[in-house]
Amino acid sequence: MRYIARRALHGFFLLIAVSVLSFLFAAIAPGDYFSQMRLDPRISPAAVEGMRTSTGLDRSLPVRYFRWAASVARGDMGWSLAYNGPVTPLVWPRLGATLLLTGTATLLAWLVALPLGVWAASQRGTWRDGAVNTFLALLLSIPDLLLAIVFLAFAVRTGLFPAGGMTSANLSSFDAADILRHLALPAAALALGMLPVLARHVRASMVEAIDSPFALSARAQGIPPLRLLFRCLLPAALNPLISLFGISLGTLLSASLLVEVVMGWPGLGPLFLEAIMARDFALALAVVMLSTAFLAAGNLLADILLYRADPRIRVRG
Repeated sequence: MRYIARRALHGFFLLIAVSVLSFLFAAIAPGDYFSQMRLDPRISPAAVEGMRTSTGLDRSLPVRYFRWAASVARGDMGWSLAYNGPVTPLVWPRLGATLLLTGTATLLAWLVALPLGVWAASQRGTWRDGAVNTFLALLLSIPDLLLAIVFLAFAVRTGLFPAGGMTSANLSSFDAADILRHLALPAAALALGMLPVLARHVRASMVEAIDSPFALSARAQGIPPLRLLFRCLLPAALNPLISLFGISLGTLLSASLLVEVVMGWPGLGPLFLEAIMARDFALALAVVMLSTAFLAAGNLLADILLYRADPRIRVRG
């Protein structure tokens, strides 16, 4: 419990630091939500200043930050000027869609990366390993944005998959198959973007385990190759992979915001873009803080799994 409490405290301090920096960058950015109104001759400067005063934008930066932080501590993420309503009801439905996309892409990426990396490590030095490394290098060089555009063009041209949205417009009830059809291409784009990094790390960890003395002893005892790879060597190579798992959650969550915008998935990405374009900083800060919170939660989960998997951490603790 002390170990978990320490790691959770680190995550809490990370949230505070990100909130301070995000609020500071939002405050020093040129303009605010009412900047466009100043260009409208039908709205007087006094009216614009009155609206800024009523929303508290005329107050000092520390006062605004602590008021916002106090509202977040109460579970209220602020007031959206663009939507003229509280931020929380706007964010929660989008958050569920983003988590569905990110969770599916994470599962797909790891399901492919683990066996592919283990197999490539077992074929080290052969043409098969070289072919896998070449394929992963080519895939790594393709930006996530380009992958999303290619998948979107495929959906539009073939009509095999929906081009945007989470459900069909004429759907009157919950349909898991329809959601899966809409989810397939965005999740595949995210998973392919993360696959090279995961597979290469799995291969490197497995190569290190294969070269260890206990692996040579296990082979000398006649343990079958598949059992040796997956029952003996893979658990020994798990430590860096567990740490990578926590990082991959945050990486996929940030990448999903871009993929959602391009492929029309109704998650936090389009909402974040709308908030930035409208200078609705309360809404933008809510998306940033939620992304940071899930990154911290992913790292905490990885720390807990690492604590359970590695007795050396428990001994040091």
